[in-house]
Amino acid sequence: MVQEMVNRMGVVTGKGLSDMIRERFGVRVTFALMALILVTNFANIMAEFAGIASAGEILGLPPVAVIPVCAALVWLLVTKASYRSVERVFLVACIFYLAYPLTLFVVGPDAGEIATAFVKPDLNFDSGYLIMAVGLLGTTIAPWMQFYQQASVAEKNIPIGEYAYSKLDTVLGCIMVSLVASCIMIVCAVKLNSAGIVVNSAADAARALEPLAGRLSSYLFAFGLLNASVFAASILPLSTSYTVCEAFGWESGVDRDFDSAPQFYIMYTALLVLGAGAVLIPGVPFMPVMFWSQVVNGIVLPVVLVFMLILVNDRSQMGDHVNGRFYNAVCIAVILLIAAVSLAMPVSMLLE
Repeated sequence: MVQEMVNRMGVVTGKGLSDMIRERFGVRVTFALMALILVTNFANIMAEFAGIASAGEILGLPPVAVIPVCAALVWLLVTKASYRSVERVFLVACIFYLAYPLTLFVVGPDAGEIATAFVKPDLNFDSGYLIMAVGLLGTTIAPWMQFYQQASVAEKNIPIGEYAYSKLDTVLGCIMVSLVASCIMIVCAVKLNSAGIVVNSAADAARALEPLAGRLSSYLFAFGLLNASVFAASILPLSTSYTVCEAFGWESGVDRDFDSAPQFYIMYTALLVLGAGAVLIPGVPFMPVMFWSQVVNGIVLPVVLVFMLILVNDRSQMGDHVNGRFYNAVCIAVILLIAAVSLAMPVSMLLE
C-alpha cells in the first residue's frame, strides 16, 4: 500500500515526492527533511558497499579490489546509459534474486514448521527483538524507496489510462521482495540459529552454511548478497540525487547530460565515491554498518509516511485519485504501529 501510494502520485501528478513536499510545505520543511534523508541515505550507501565487501570476502576477494571495480561499473552504467537501458539492467538483476529461493531449496527446511511460524510468530519485547523489528521495517519499506519510485514513475510520463499496469508492476514487485526476504530469514533460522551459530558478518553466515547445507548454498548466498548490494548501490545514490535535486528545483534524470543537470551528476558521483571510500577505511565493521543503517531507516520511516499520507489525500493535486476511507484507516494504523515500535525500542533499551 505504501509503494502503491507513491506510484499513484507519480502517475497522477507527474511530480516526484520531494517536489510535492516543497510545493505543499515550503522550503524550510523541505530542507530539514532533505538533510535527514541525505544522512540516512548515505548510511545506506555505506551499507550496500559493506555488503559488496562481505560478498567479496566469501568469494575470496579483498575489499580493496572488489569495491572500486563495482563502484566504477555502477557509475558507468548510470551516467553513460539511457534510462531505458538502466531500467533493463535492473530488471535483469532482479532475476538473480532467485539465488535466495534456490538456497532455501538446497537447505530443504520443514515446510510445516515454516507455515506454523508464519501464522503464529514468537513475539517478545526485549530490546534486541525490537531493534531487529525496526531494522526489518526500515529495510523492507525504506524511506529512500518512496522517493525513488515516485521520481522514476514520474520520469516515465505514464498516462493515467495505463495506471493499472504500473500498479500491477508495483504489487508484483512487493510480493517478490517479501518472498525473497522470507527465504533469507528462513535459511538463516533453520541452518544457523537452530545450530547456535553466532554470525558477526555475512561471510560468517555463508561459511557456516557450507558444512550444514553444502558448498553450493554458501556460494548462492554470496552471489545473492553481491547482486543485491550492487543493485542497491546503483539505486541509492541515484535515489538521493533525484530526491535532493527535485526538492530544490534542479534538473535531474539519467536521460539528461551533465551540462543540463550538473548538480544531479555531481551529487551522484560524490555519494558513490564517498560511500565506497568510507567502507575501505581499515577496521570498518561491515555488519554493524549494514544493520544500524536499516534501524535508522525504520526510525525515519513514520516521518516520511506522514508527509505521503497528507499529499496523497490532497484533492488539488490528486483529484479523484485520493485514498478511500479504508485505505487511509489502514495506512494510519501502519504509521502508528511503526512509530510505536520505534519508540518502544529505546524505552526497552533503557529499562534493560
